[in-house]
Amino acid sequence: MLKLHYNLEKISMGLVGAIMVVASVGGIVEIAPLFTIEQTVEIPDDLRPLTPLELAGRQIYIREGCYACHSQMIRSLADEIDRYGPYSLAGESAWDHPMLWGSKRTGPDLARLGGKYSDDWHVAHLMNPRDVVPVSIMPAYPWLTAPLDTSLLRDRLTTLARLGVPYDAEMIAHAEADARAQSNPDADGASDVQARYGQAVAVRAFDGDPARLTEMDALVAYLQSLGTLTSAAWRTPEEAAQ
Repeated sequence: MLKLHYNLEKISMGLVGAIMVVASVGGIVEIAPLFTIEQTVEIPDDLRPLTPLELAGRQIYIREGCYACHSQMIRSLADEIDRYGPYSLAGESAWDHPMLWGSKRTGPDLARLGGKYSDDWHVAHLMNPRDVVPVSIMPAYPWLTAPLDTSLLRDRLTTLARLGVPYDAEMIAHAEADARAQSNPDADGASDVQARYGQAVAVRAFDGDPARLTEMDALVAYLQSLGTLTSAAWRTPEEAAQ
């Protein structure tokens, strides 16, 4: 084997050809399963899409680089399940564009974060992480008190609908109104948000002030949605097999 490799090194084109063959095999192994992904990934029947407010929060999450330190994929290892909760299912991310699985964890995995902490905790944590986690090295995000720009929400829902996310015409038409109503439970359209996205959708002033709609509202709404979009995320292996 060493002699063969030595001979290849002396023939540059042969070495290039060998590299191409090896790279092609590796590429085929990674790409081939994607051709059957629609048959292999089962989308849970009760999986709901993100609301416009949660979707805006996801964009802020990406904008601020949160994915660089937090993954959203719990592996099927005992220590991960003990710490973070049930392992992630491929179907949970069927409508994520882009997916935020990740492998780098400077901070904990967030796949099952929804409902673990209160809105007030999240607001305090984002304003100054050391106030609630003294040893945290996470940066503060005080600028999240800025008003939320909702002007692109319709376009985002329209684009995602073209990619297969089940946003209908009514959801798209009311995207901006739904974002505002979800953060104000006393608003006229608050009940319409739950009618369109399900009764389990949280409708409340996430930043504590229903009179204004901020980026903090959006990001906290998104964080509170993680792991709550389908009940399949919390089924035991025995239940999932039935």
